[in-house]
Amino acid sequence: MRVDYLANIPSPPRGVWHLGPLPLRAYALCIIAGIVVALWLTGRRYAARGGNPDLVWDVALVAIPAGIVGGRLYHVLTDWPKYFGPGANPLDALKITNGGLGIWGAVALGGLAVWLYLRHRGVPLGPFADAAAPGVILAQAIGRLGNWFNQELYGRPTDLPWALDIYRRVDEQGNYAPVTGTSTGEVLTSVHPTFLYEMLWNLLVFALLLWLDRRFRLREGQLFVLYVAGYTLGRFGVELMRDDAATMVLGLRVNTIVSTVVFLGAVAVFFGMRRRPEAKPGSGSGGAPDVTGEAHGGDVGEPA
Repeated sequence: MRVDYLANIPSPPRGVWHLGPLPLRAYALCIIAGIVVALWLTGRRYAARGGNPDLVWDVALVAIPAGIVGGRLYHVLTDWPKYFGPGANPLDALKITNGGLGIWGAVALGGLAVWLYLRHRGVPLGPFADAAAPGVILAQAIGRLGNWFNQELYGRPTDLPWALDIYRRVDEQGNYAPVTGTSTGEVLTSVHPTFLYEMLWNLLVFALLLWLDRRFRLREGQLFVLYVAGYTLGRFGVELMRDDAATMVLGLRVNTIVSTVVFLGAVAVFFGMRRRPEAKPGSGSGGAPDVTGEAHGGDVGEPA
């Protein structure tokens, strides 16, 4: 017997609006909002490190397309039965506005594009990555709202007071359309709002990164590595609560395995960077002064 609570979190009645023939998709709007906020914050932080904030917008021209392509490729490859399995339409793999961007692929391909571009410009990657890290995790938090509008990536059924109600949505012909349709008001199930759990975790990591950056002198690149470790730790927990269809490997969701591997790799890299000889300020590979004249790049764990 399912218990209803007035405190349940309702799903939005729809995730797509139309201005004439033009569809406005909440999923895309959330991603765009996250990108804009991340670019703004990265520009401010990079300028405080002595960098040229205009470079942030130049980097965006290569990072955003690469991130979208990488995110979509990861999603399609790890959920290939949805697009290439029995009864699937392979062309759906191109319908990015319907949802489905894997953060792993987005960060990997986007990060590679940024590294190549900065190398071409002769700009060190470390200070730029550290300036971007809080903005990236904040953008991910904002982007998770898109999953709420799409009624996707939710957890197992629950009767907790903050359960998320998933509505039946239909199109104009009355056909079931969970992403593009409009709610009928019928609650199909009440589930763990894992989009909310991950969003709150991302906001916590965002605040922690800002605090660590102010409190300690981290060597260049370490703040970005902490972002990777922090995000993957939370994602591991969220994946254990998810109940949507996913590719399984050895009885585990593929993103659970990826989270574990990337987290362990990030921790190893972080402590490996502690043993790396410290670059001297002005050497071009670290210690870039910020606008206050303070140099970044002291020993890890040393109060700033």
